[in-house]
Amino acid sequence: MKHMIKTTKLLVLCLSVFLFAKCSDYLNVVPDGVATLDNAFSNRLNSEKFLFSCYNMLPNQNDPFTYPGNVGFDEIWWDIDVSGLNTRSGSRIARNDQNSAAPFQNYWDGLRDGRPLWVGIRDCNIFLNNIHKVPDLQTWERFRWISEVKFIKAYLHFFLLQLYGPIPIMDTDVPVNASPEEVRVYREPVEEVIEYIVNLLDESMEYLPGYIEESTTEMGRITKPIAASVKAKVLVWAASPLFNGNPDYVNFKDNRDIPFFPTTDNSKWDKALEAIREAIDMCHDNGHALYRYQRGFETMSDTTLLKYTLRGAVSEKPYLNPEIIWAHPAYTNANQFQNYCTPKFFSTYGGTAELSATLKIAEQYYTKNGVPIDEDRDWDYSTRYETRLDTGAFHKYYIGKGETTAKLNYYREPRFYAHLAFDRSLYEALAQKEQETIVIKNRSGDSHGVVFSDAHISTGYFIKKLVSFRSGTTTTSPSPVRFSIPVIRLSDLYLLYAEALNETKAVPDREVYQWVDSIRFRAGLEGVVDSWSQYSNIPGKPSTKEGMREIIKQERMIELAFEGQRPFDLRRWKDAVRYMNQPVQGWDYQGVKLDEYYIVVTYYNNRNYTMKDYLWPLRTSSLIQNPNLVQNPGW
Repeated sequence: MKHMIKTTKLLVLCLSVFLFAKCSDYLNVVPDGVATLDNAFSNRLNSEKFLFSCYNMLPNQNDPFTYPGNVGFDEIWWDIDVSGLNTRSGSRIARNDQNSAAPFQNYWDGLRDGRPLWVGIRDCNIFLNNIHKVPDLQTWERFRWISEVKFIKAYLHFFLLQLYGPIPIMDTDVPVNASPEEVRVYREPVEEVIEYIVNLLDESMEYLPGYIEESTTEMGRITKPIAASVKAKVLVWAASPLFNGNPDYVNFKDNRDIPFFPTTDNSKWDKALEAIREAIDMCHDNGHALYRYQRGFETMSDTTLLKYTLRGAVSEKPYLNPEIIWAHPAYTNANQFQNYCTPKFFSTYGGTAELSATLKIAEQYYTKNGVPIDEDRDWDYSTRYETRLDTGAFHKYYIGKGETTAKLNYYREPRFYAHLAFDRSLYEALAQKEQETIVIKNRSGDSHGVVFSDAHISTGYFIKKLVSFRSGTTTTSPSPVRFSIPVIRLSDLYLLYAEALNETKAVPDREVYQWVDSIRFRAGLEGVVDSWSQYSNIPGKPSTKEGMREIIKQERMIELAFEGQRPFDLRRWKDAVRYMNQPVQGWDYQGVKLDEYYIVVTYYNNRNYTMKDYLWPLRTSSLIQNPNLVQNPGW
């Protein structure tokens, strides 16, 4: 391929002056007053700082409002009354305010809550071009650092690809004295970008360790399983409908008349399948496994134990959780999700209780029988918004004794109760290894309900999954146990493998089912075939490719809920238009009495999400600066 023969020039955010002017913001590794690259690479200490500055450019999944997978889609809703709403880019995108004049979460230019990823890639290039100069760096360490930075460079390309589609391929820097024409680079076809990323990831794996030996100082550093897992995800994107034969982009070209999108090639699923299998094997060989909470001296029921397992798969720290393959290395903003998702347990203002799950997310979880609520023959879907008093033993560990809540909250699967908290549900925590259980009371005027405008959830569903179960609930002020939301965990790979297997087979078989079932068994459910045959009004659904595809998609949306995965999945599947145009609904948080609270309220409608939203816009001024770039379709 031509990009393996000659290297392209670094796109300088289409404004080379901007890039070079911002250089000093990211090269804070040299003594004051001596801003030279020679000092940056004069010794091991300075070059290690430069290495960590490259790490620092990785998009931060812990930030609710600036990471594209969090607030801004249809899963996590931010309080409609909160002050300063218009300053948060995620909420603006959620309300269909994305635009090309001044895009929100602009990762192309590094503006409006977006990180300047081209700057990050430029820094990676500088590092790779200069690391050989460091005199006191051991050979093995030099090779490892080179591998880490190659990975970061590949991942930043991949992140941009997911948001914008075709992008420039950047192997080298544009010189400071480059001519205007040299700066005006081109976007490259999706297939060439993917091939470049995959090759760079393969190179990175040569000297990466299989696992982190020193968790106190190196947790979050790149390992071989991380690189293999990202490679698998890149090839899944290559095979998925958004990038594989997408008819909406058949005429998408630049002024060279080069098509950006390929025709359909189903063999790409075979390549993805092989890469996922290799990643899973590598993860297993290096100690990764599905997480299960190990009960100590504390007393708890098996049901509560399962809830800790299902929460801990995300919130338990990596050195205690073999399921986490990669979590962001920095704890920057790591408390934000907990503070915004935690009910008001504290006498001081701390748990702001502003981020909530939308009603449709609560509805996407299965019944206790492991099938969708609108398919279960034994579950009354038509009366789900009515209320009922808890009288059954099934809900002993889920709903407060003698309390009344919506029928929607009854007889649901364990993940529903582990991931979500709702009015009159039980909320568990381990503080100093002592079991705490609180009954959530979320109607207006209740202890966890609306008190004033910027301290309440609007939909009625707290996101319990993003609050560590090790954080106390009865202290006077919040004391969150920090963790990083996983970028990739093993269950993600298992479900990707099931998806790829299903796409490569004429009909699904036991091999497809077993990877989904491994996730379901951990969640306390029966396998796919048994659940559908016994309880669903579509018993043959798992036996067809189309039916199993739908099951795998829903399984991903449940298992990986609130982890920043759903927006990317819905876009690569080309399902986002269907989901995003559904209204944002929830219970009436202003309701005081039972019949006032349990009314379905529409908090946002008419989002008008269309085909153009599958790829984010480039800023208009960037296109003016570089006419060789072209805008994404629809913008």
